[in-house]
Amino acid sequence: MLRLRGVRKTFPGTVAVAGADLDVLPGEILALVGENGAGKSTLIKMIAGAHRPDVGQIELGDQDITGLSPAKVMDQGVAVIYQELNQVPGLTVRDNLFLGREPSLLRPLDRSTEDQRARQVLARLGCDVDPDTRIADLDLARRQLVEIARALLGEVRILILDEPTATLTPRETEQLFTVLDELRQGGLGLVFISHRLDEVARLADRVAVMRDGEMLGTWNAADLDRRQLIELMVGRSLEQEFPPREVTIGEPILTVENLQSNDLEAASFTAHAGEVLGLAGLVGAGRTELMRLVFGADRPQSGTVMVDGRLVPPGSPRSAIQHGLALLTEDRKGQGLVLDLTARENFALGNLDRWSRGGWIDGAREEAVFAGHVQRLGIKLSGSEQKAGELSGGNQQKLLIARWLERDARVVIVDEPTRGIDVGAKHDIYELINDLAAQGKAVVVISSELPEVLGICDRILVMHEGRITGEITDPANASQADVLALAVAEESA
Repeated sequence: MLRLRGVRKTFPGTVAVAGADLDVLPGEILALVGENGAGKSTLIKMIAGAHRPDVGQIELGDQDITGLSPAKVMDQGVAVIYQELNQVPGLTVRDNLFLGREPSLLRPLDRSTEDQRARQVLARLGCDVDPDTRIADLDLARRQLVEIARALLGEVRILILDEPTATLTPRETEQLFTVLDELRQGGLGLVFISHRLDEVARLADRVAVMRDGEMLGTWNAADLDRRQLIELMVGRSLEQEFPPREVTIGEPILTVENLQSNDLEAASFTAHAGEVLGLAGLVGAGRTELMRLVFGADRPQSGTVMVDGRLVPPGSPRSAIQHGLALLTEDRKGQGLVLDLTARENFALGNLDRWSRGGWIDGAREEAVFAGHVQRLGIKLSGSEQKAGELSGGNQQKLLIARWLERDARVVIVDEPTRGIDVGAKHDIYELINDLAAQGKAVVVISSELPEVLGICDRILVMHEGRITGEITDPANASQADVLALAVAEESA
């Protein structure tokens, strides 16, 4: 159904894709995997018409679509759902669904038909969103479902999904998988990009592996186990997916008592020196909201936050930082980084007071300090002046970690630390979390990936509908079912 032969794409100083061959068959789900920077995004952008190959050919059926515009590629039946959503926040769900599909000037909009079709495609995905709702008023999970619904409105022959489950709950993920299974049975060709290898094993008929711009080959999914797939992707053996560490838990550093808001019931907990404390729950359970209250990004109705016995004034991130709190946000591109600034400038944000006097910045010292963190964390970049938006997800996350390491925070809160990050970079992030704990800091990890939260945390708090419903004190001997049982707890529990 889709055929790529000898497709190559270079950018100044970089070979993004080197002569890739790929086939997508009707009625199959082909998983495309590889580390960040392997060339997957460039490859799908060439298929979609966003990039023109330097050489090579792309065929859809018996038609050559090489170099066609994105609109013409979409008209031929190729739909791409990118990891970074392409939506207009100020418009409604319905208007976003029909962007690019509006009738001509000679034919008026048929709002009634649009509304009916919108409700049908949203219901197909199990998405309980009113089409008149503004996109800006939806959480990330529902925005992702709207993007998938938009693709399904057209006459799709090839559907490409880039990390489609990154913001979905387990229930929403299973609903999506059911839809993808139906599309596969209907004869569509699907390309599924995911760093979650359990999803690859669950869905894929075949697996194509890229590394450093090269297409290594395509295998039947049933012929590869998890360890073999990881070694193909990273080019080396990872002895353990979750690196071990020696755990020495000390005195409480963070103490939260009766912290409450309109959407959250009173929450009380502690995080100790040397401890990795997990915060689990389904999307919308209130995990991020609770940590925003702790960090002062939102003002609580009541309750206290203390670090090393000192009261942190509520509703003030500046005060939180001064008291030793750090927060790596869930949305690193939207809330953590300024993508058009350089890597060095992003590192400096929040640290300017450390190398400035009287309004003047000591640029040489700033550069030297940044270079030390780049070497220590293994941040891959062409130079300190490379824009943050050009870095891979894993290197963007390391850049944010470097910013907070420079402040020597006592409590480090990381929200979805490995979302959209490949398996090799995940391992690096886990080691960084271990290092932070080994330095005697308290690390709070919010994660929607249950294997991750069970694999790296010393203790786990589980939330449901704005309240802490339980605690898992021995994650090493707990199961995903144990976490889910608390995550879906009834109000009477």
